[in-house]
Amino acid sequence: MSNSSSPLSYKAAGVDIDAGDALVERIKPLAKRTLREGVLGGIGGFGALFEIPKRYKEPVLVSGTDGVGTKLKLAFEWNMHDTVGIDLVAMSVNDVLVQGAEPLFFLDYFACGKLDVDTAAAVIGGIAKGCELSGCALIGGETAEMPGMYPAGEYDLAGFCVGAAEKSKLLPRPNVQAGDVILGLASSGVHSNGFSLVRSCIERACGAGIERDESKLPATLDGKPFKEALMMPTRLYVKNVLAALKAHPIKALAHITGGGLLENIPRVLPEGIAAHLKKGSWPQTELFAWLQQTAGIDDFEMNRTFNNGIGMIVVVDPADAVACAATLSGLGEQVFVIGQMAAQQSGAPVLVE
Repeated sequence: MSNSSSPLSYKAAGVDIDAGDALVERIKPLAKRTLREGVLGGIGGFGALFEIPKRYKEPVLVSGTDGVGTKLKLAFEWNMHDTVGIDLVAMSVNDVLVQGAEPLFFLDYFACGKLDVDTAAAVIGGIAKGCELSGCALIGGETAEMPGMYPAGEYDLAGFCVGAAEKSKLLPRPNVQAGDVILGLASSGVHSNGFSLVRSCIERACGAGIERDESKLPATLDGKPFKEALMMPTRLYVKNVLAALKAHPIKALAHITGGGLLENIPRVLPEGIAAHLKKGSWPQTELFAWLQQTAGIDDFEMNRTFNNGIGMIVVVDPADAVACAATLSGLGEQVFVIGQMAAQQSGAPVLVE
C-alpha cells in the first residue's frame, strides 16, 4: 500500500518529460531538412511562424487536415511505423493540391499512452520525409503523452497543412465542360482509406486472434511482400502536379480518398456535368484484385470504397490532354486516359461503364 504522504511526480503518474525532450532533439534535424522559403524560426516555440512568399500577388491560403485512420492498427500489429507519417502528410497535402495550391507548411499531432521514443521518432521521421518530398516545411507539432487514454503500443496521428494559391488560379476552374478528358494518375496502393475493410479481408483470409494463420495470405502482391504492399504509403503527387499546372491549363483535380472514385470526382464537377469513366481503361493491380475477391464485392463497391488504382484525377481540355499526359509521364507518374466529361442526364454524377 502506497504512503499517502509520499511525494508524487509527473513521471510516476505516467508522463516522462525527459523522453519527450529526447524525442524533440531527435526530430530537430529531420525537421531542418524540410526548411524552405517563408519559415521564420525553428522547432520549439509556442507558435510556428511562416511568411507567405513574396512571389504571390493575390495569395489565398488553403488548409487541410486529416489522419491515417485504421491503417494504424496494422502498423501496431506488424510493427511498421516508418511510412504512416508519409500517409499523414499525403492525405493533407494532396487535398490542398487539388485547389491548385502549393503546400507551404505542415504541423503534426502525435498522441499516445506511454511515449516510446524510437517508435515516435520513426513515425515523425516519415512525416518529415513526406514534407521533404512535397516541398512543405515541417514547422511544428505536438507530442501528447496521456496515460490511460491509449492501449500499450498504440498511438494516434493527425496532421494540418496550409498552402497558398494565386486567387486567379484556384481550382476547379469554372469551364469544366462536356468533352473534357479525364486523366487518372496511378495510386501506390490502398493509400490510407478503406482499411477497416482491408483488415476484415485479412481476417477472412487467415483468421483472427490465436486462430490466425498468416501462411494463408499471399506471399507477394504486385512484386512486393504482402505486408509491404498493404502498408505502401499514399503517393505524394504535389511536385509533379504543380509542374504540370505551370505547363498546362488544367481545369480540375480530384484526390481519390474515402468514397473512392464515385464520391470524390463529383466534388469538383459543376452542375449539369457528369464524369463517364471507361471500365478497363486502367489496370487492376493484384492487390485490389485480391481485396475484391476476398471481400466478395462488385465493381461498384470497389470504386466507392477504394481508389482502386487511381489516386488523382486530372481534367483537361481535349486539345491539352496528350501534352499534359506526356508531362506527367515524364515526371514519373503512371497516366491513363480513363474517361471524359459529359452532360448529366439523370442518375449518378460518375458512371463507370
